[in-house]
Amino acid sequence: MASDPKSPSFTQTKFTARPVAKVLVATTAMLTFISFWRAAAIVLNDLASSAYYAGGEAEQFIGKTAPWFILATMLLSYAVSQLYVESCSMFVRGGVYRVVKEAMGGTLAKFSVSALMFDYVLTGPISGVSAGRYLAGLLNEVFAFAHLKVVLNANAAATIFAMAATLYFWWQNTKGIHESSEKALWIMQLTTVMVIALVSWCCYTLWMRGGHLPPAPVPRNIILDQHSLGWLYGSNLPGLITVIAVFVALGHSVLAMSGAESLAQVYREIEYPKLPNLKKAALVIFLYSLIFTSLVSFFAVMIIPDKTRPEYFQNLIGGLAMNLSGPYVARLVFQVFVVAVGTLILSGAVNTAIIGSNGVLNRVSEDGVLSDWFRRPHPRFGTSYRIINFVVMFQLLMILISRGDVTFLANLYAFGVIWSFVLNGIAVLVLRYTHPGGREFRVPLNFTIAGKEIPVGVGLITLTLLTTAVVNLFTKPAATVSGIIFSGALFILFTLSELRIRRQRGEKCVELDQFNLAQEAELTQDNLDVRPGNILVPISTNYALYALEAALRRAKRREAEVVVLHVQVLQRAGSGESDLTPDQLFSTIEQSLFSKVLSIAETEGKPVRLAVAAANDLWEGILRMAAGLQSGSVVIGSSSKMSVSEQARQIGLAWERMSEPRPRVSLEIFNSSGQAQIFYLGPHAPRLTPKEIDLLHELWVNISEDVGGEEIHHHDIVHFALTEVERQIADGQRDEVLLRIRDHLRGIKDRRLPPP
Repeated sequence: MASDPKSPSFTQTKFTARPVAKVLVATTAMLTFISFWRAAAIVLNDLASSAYYAGGEAEQFIGKTAPWFILATMLLSYAVSQLYVESCSMFVRGGVYRVVKEAMGGTLAKFSVSALMFDYVLTGPISGVSAGRYLAGLLNEVFAFAHLKVVLNANAAATIFAMAATLYFWWQNTKGIHESSEKALWIMQLTTVMVIALVSWCCYTLWMRGGHLPPAPVPRNIILDQHSLGWLYGSNLPGLITVIAVFVALGHSVLAMSGAESLAQVYREIEYPKLPNLKKAALVIFLYSLIFTSLVSFFAVMIIPDKTRPEYFQNLIGGLAMNLSGPYVARLVFQVFVVAVGTLILSGAVNTAIIGSNGVLNRVSEDGVLSDWFRRPHPRFGTSYRIINFVVMFQLLMILISRGDVTFLANLYAFGVIWSFVLNGIAVLVLRYTHPGGREFRVPLNFTIAGKEIPVGVGLITLTLLTTAVVNLFTKPAATVSGIIFSGALFILFTLSELRIRRQRGEKCVELDQFNLAQEAELTQDNLDVRPGNILVPISTNYALYALEAALRRAKRREAEVVVLHVQVLQRAGSGESDLTPDQLFSTIEQSLFSKVLSIAETEGKPVRLAVAAANDLWEGILRMAAGLQSGSVVIGSSSKMSVSEQARQIGLAWERMSEPRPRVSLEIFNSSGQAQIFYLGPHAPRLTPKEIDLLHELWVNISEDVGGEEIHHHDIVHFALTEVERQIADGQRDEVLLRIRDHLRGIKDRRLPPP
C-alpha cells in the first residue's frame, strides 16, 4: 500500500517539464480482455482462411487425393491445439518460446521462436496475396461479362492489395487487440453466412449432378514426382516404405494448419474463466475449420472438372462458385459474395499474423532477449507498437519479393509452422516428467505403469509432427533452405542481443511490464473510467497480494470494477505532497509491483485499473482516493505488525479525522488463507444476530399490546433504546452505562458470531 519515494528513479514516460504530481494513472493495452468468441475469431481468421488456397496448393503437389490429407491435417490441428491448451494451463504468458525454454533451455527456445517468426512473416503475405488474387480474378470475370477489354495483372493486383491490407491491420493492432478482435469477429460472422450458403449450394449441385469422392489416400493415388518429392526424387525410400509417401502428402497439406500458435498468444487476453474459455475457443476453431476447409477441398475435386480445376488452384473457392448448378448470373453474383468474404477473412489472417508475432516477441523481450525498447508502449494506445512495426516491415518485404505469387510463398511456408509445432510438442512431453504438476489440463490418453505416467497422447502427436517435419526437410528444398537461413539469422540476432543485455543488467533478468503514465491532480471516476461501487485494493509489496487475488475472484466482470492503488507515504518533515515529481512517484518499485499485479489480472482474466498516489498518511490517502472514486469497498491484506482489529481501528480513526464528505465504504481485511473480516466505516446498519432479532421481536410483541392502539414498529423499539442510552449519558450516568456495557461484552465474548 505504501513505499519509500527515495527509491532509484525510473522514468517510464518522458516529461518535458518536471511538474508536481499527486496521482499517476498507469495504463497498458494488456489490461483489456476478450471473450472466447473473439479469441476464436482471431485464430480462425488465419486457420479457416487457408480454405481459400490450401486445397489447391496441396493438389498441385500430391494430386486428387489431397482432400483426404487436408482432412487429416484438420484433425491433427485439434490435437496440436490440445498441446497448446495444456501448456497454457501452466503458463499464462505461454506459447512455444516459454514452454520450450522451461523444458529444454534458452537456446532451443530462441531457435523455436526464430522458426515461428518465419511462419508469421509468411502467413500475412500469403493470405494477403491470396486475397488479392481472388479479387483480381473476380474483377476480370466481371469485366469479361460486361464485354470490357480490361484484364488485370493478377500478380500486380495481389501485391498491391496485400500491402494495403497489411498496412490497415498494422494500424488496427497499433490501436490494440480489442480493436482488431472486433474486426476479426465481424469477419467470421460474415464468413459463416457464406459457408452455409456455399455448403448448401454444393450439396444441391451434387444432388443434381451426382459425384464421386476423391481417390483413397493410399500411396498408389499420391503423385510422387520431382515436384512433390524434392530432394527425395530418385530415391527408392518413398516406394519401399509406404508410410513415407503418406507423410510426404501430409507435409504438403500442413499449410491448412496455419495459425494454431496464435491460440497461445491470445490466451493472455482471454477473459475469466480463462482455461474453460480457452477450451471453448479451441473447440470452436476445430469444428469451424474442419467443416469449412475440409469440405471446400472435397467439393472442389467433386464439382470442378479435372481439366479446368488447375486454373483455380490459387482461387479454389472462386472456381467452385463458378461451377455450381444454376444460372451464370446467379453464380457470378455468388462469386462476388464469396470473393468479398474471402478478401475479408484472408485479410483477417494478416491481422492474426501480426497479433501472434507481437505476442511472441513480447515474450522474448520480457525474458531479456530483446531490449525493453521494443516493448515501450505507444504514447496513446499503450501497445508495443515498435514490435508491430518491425513485423510489418518484414511482411511488406516478403510481399514485394513474392510479386503476388501464392505458390512461391506456399513453398517457403512449411518450415516455420511445422518445426514450431514439433518443438512445442517435445517441450510439453518433457514437462510431463520435469514438472508433473502445476497444470489444470492434460492431453488425453495417459496411463500409469509402476507409478510412472506414460503420456501416450502427447507422444503420438509429437511423433506425428516430428516425422512430418523431417520428411518436409527433404521434400521442400526451397522452404528448408530459406527457413534455415532466416531462422539462423534471427537466432544469431537474438543471441547477440541477449548477450548485450546481460552485460548491461547482469545475469539475472527481471521481467517488467511497460506502462504509460498520466498525471492527475486527484483520483476520480472519470480519469480511471470506473463506476460508483468499485473495489479499491491498496497494495504495498508484490510478495503479499492475496487480497487482490481474492478481490478479483469475487468481482464479477462488468458488475464490480477493481482499482489497484499504491500509496507513497511522504515524510512529514518535508514540504509535502507537492514536492513529488512524476518520475519519483513511479520508480522501479512501482513498475515491479504493477507488473506482478498485471500478471495476477491476466491469470484471473479480469481487468484492473492502476494508480499511484502520494499522501502524508497512509490510511488518510487510501480513504481520500476511495472518496474520489466513490468506492463501495476497500480490500486490504492483514498486517504482520498488528492485529486485524487494530488495523480496522487505525483506519477508522483516519476516517473520523476526515472532513465531509467522508466515504461510506466497507473495509475487508483478508489473511493469507483467504479468510476475511468485514468492518464498516461511517454510519451503517448493524449486523444483528438471530438472538438479538428474537429479543427485538419479543419486546415489540410485549410493548405493542400495551401502547393503547398506537402504531409501533421494530425500528421504533431500537430508536427508543438508543435515545434512552443517550439520555442516561447526558444525565451524568456515563460511568454506569460503560460499566454495564463492559459486563455485557465480557458475557458474550465466547458467543460472538464469527466474522463472515
